Amino acid sequence: MSDKVQRDDALAAEYALGTLRGSARLRFQRRLQAEPVLAAQVARWQTLLAGLDQAQPPVTPPETLWKKIALSLPPDKRVAPARRTLPWLAAACVALGFALSAYWLREPVMTPLAVLTDAQHSQQWVVSASRRQDVISLAPLQVSAVRADQSLELWLIPPGRAPVSLGLVTGSAPQQYPIEKQQSLVKATLAISLEPHGGSPTGRPTGPVLYSVKL
Repeated sequence: MSDKVQRDDALAAEYALGTLRGSARLRFQRRLQAEPVLAAQVARWQTLLAGLDQAQPPVTPPETLWKKIALSLPPDKRVAPARRTLPWLAAACVALGFALSAYWLREPVMTPLAVLTDAQHSQQWVVSASRRQDVISLAPLQVSAVRADQSLELWLIPPGRAPVSLGLVTGSAPQQYPIEKQQSLVKATLAISLEPHGGSPTGRPTGPVLYSVKL
């Protein structure tokens, strides 16, 4: 795959993710109108990324949240006038909405950051980061499984520094990894290496790097 094809594929992924903005996005949109092959690349990425929402595991609210909702509702009455049924339901819905909003707002909002790919650009991982960049998530797209005696390990490689292990990776569901304060994603490289089962025995990559991307 030539450098131009690789660059266009990366731009198509950024366009589909929504991270290509400003004048670069406008130039890319003009190219889409004149280049059917490029438009097909964008359509491919949009199809791949469409399954991310379904891949996200459901999160069950804690039991204490439901107790707070129950306590916020008016006490039950044996006979309720018909004209008060709708206001009661409206109040219950409002209370539920506020409670759930407060719960979900505590969860980190993840923004797509980059796409980890293999050398053939046939397998991808979507990398997202929280607003403070203290958490990243990794979502697999069409990723092949490894043998039972092997593991995939994620590494953060700051410029000019040694790789730091962020943990093991599975290709079955999205995962999140905390980023320490002394670490930075700026101009860093993310890489996934193939290691013995359980991870690298040395604290450094020992196997081949299967996926990588420079942030």
